[in-house]
Amino acid sequence: MRVSELAKTLNITPDTVRFYTRNQVLKPIKSKENGYKEYGDKDISRLRFVLNARQLGFSVEDIKVILAESDKAISPCDTVKRLIEKRLDETEQRFLEVQRLRDRMQQAIKEWETLPNKAPGKHNICHLIEDFEIPPELLGTK
Repeated sequence: MRVSELAKTLNITPDTVRFYTRNQVLKPIKSKENGYKEYGDKDISRLRFVLNARQLGFSVEDIKVILAESDKAISPCDTVKRLIEKRLDETEQRFLEVQRLRDRMQQAIKEWETLPNKAPGKHNICHLIEDFEIPPELLGTK
């Protein structure tokens, strides 16, 4: 099957199929007759796995590692567990950063409610941002 057929089978865009082909996650066979890339049942299974893994937060590089182990008939399950723990830690950090950003935004809105608008000057653009001091408790530690 061709790119568009594989895409339709999995309800994704042809660009998604091309992306994973370019990144060597999918390895279609080139037709000797017309030079088109041909995908088979293994590609359907592989791409379905990739889409599920992406939904769990695995990166393309993570997926390549997992697939490489599987291709060598080595169980990638320990690698999968290790990688998802790493991705969870990263997600927790991003979540905390976003919470701190939300807190800073809420603080800014609260402070700016009563402040007047000012025209830009020679050395300032918007006094609201330039005069805003982030309270230490909203900075967090990195």
